[in-house]
Amino acid sequence: MRREATGPDEAAARREAAGTRDGAAGTPAYGRGATGPDEAAARREAAGTRDGAAGAPASARRATGPEEAKARREAGLATASREAVRDTGASGPRTGARSAAFVRPAAAPREPSATQEGEHPGGYGDPDDPSAGPKTPQGSTEPLHTGGGASAPGTVTRAQIIDRARAWLAAKVPYSMSAYRSDGYRQDCSGFVSMAWDLGSNQWTGSLASFGERITKDELKPGDMLLFHNAKNPADGSHVTLFGGWTDAAHTKYTAYEQTPPRTRSRTTPYAYWTNSARYVPYRPKNLAGGSAGPQSGAFPGAAAFGPGRSGPHVTRLGEMLVARGAGRSYRVGPGPRWTEADRRATAAFQRAQGWRGTGADGIPGPRTWAYLVGGKGEDVR
Repeated sequence: MRREATGPDEAAARREAAGTRDGAAGTPAYGRGATGPDEAAARREAAGTRDGAAGAPASARRATGPEEAKARREAGLATASREAVRDTGASGPRTGARSAAFVRPAAAPREPSATQEGEHPGGYGDPDDPSAGPKTPQGSTEPLHTGGGASAPGTVTRAQIIDRARAWLAAKVPYSMSAYRSDGYRQDCSGFVSMAWDLGSNQWTGSLASFGERITKDELKPGDMLLFHNAKNPADGSHVTLFGGWTDAAHTKYTAYEQTPPRTRSRTTPYAYWTNSARYVPYRPKNLAGGSAGPQSGAFPGAAAFGPGRSGPHVTRLGEMLVARGAGRSYRVGPGPRWTEADRRATAAFQRAQGWRGTGADGIPGPRTWAYLVGGKGEDVR
């Protein structure tokens, strides 16, 4: 049926009656026809946006006005650049399209770890760069910081010295020339050796030599110390470390236990130290019980002396003999009195070097392995 043309008055009446050209009565039109300025304003007020939910900035691809653009910026949205993007399919972005994305704040830079900084046990950057010495200021000779006076040095074994050093290592004791542990020992390099040697007082690099007997490099054993005291300027490079055992057959590297910034360390170290190497002097403690690392007899101490849970001087001696035969790479901190997986690996490496297999290379020393090590027989670990 043909619709008759209407005049302007009748058209206005029709809009008043219906409230919209294309929608339900009383609601603004959402059809495809053009709207007048009043209806467009009503649409924006009702929806809060041209294309989104009420109160939210528009996400359409049409250009935005200054007010809406400002609202978008305050809401944390940013319009992507007009760079062309490839069509990724029906639901993907189209070439030349403008999309909206949340502006993500830049991530804060991570603080570099000690490993990333190349931390060195002596307190400077590169362990292969001997241009700077250890930063180890220290206190002076004084009694234990426990309120009582000084006591006489106790009698210690080499195993006890290493155990005492490892206790600080496990506790990660911070380096300090003014702080003290509960046992009264100062937390600097000389306080650390005073503690390990059980001297009953806090000494410094200028007095520690009086508590030891000077020895040669070839006589060094775990628990001895390597001391450098700069008499002309004690604050310039003076330092002391505990010798934990050789880590190579050529005796060019050893395990050093030491108190340096930032905390107690155990590290494979070139003999005698990273810097001022020729000025370090080896000493054996005068209060050492027995004066040796343990029984030096060639007799096999028995299978019960080795394996998980075992501890004693025979374990230390086994490790030292294995290092001397080329098995030092199995140790991270050097031989000690307590049996560890490193001892098993080093023993197995030596046994395999002899061509032994199966139970003969299980990493537990028997009479034959012991005899080879004590007598210097067989092949070294390559």
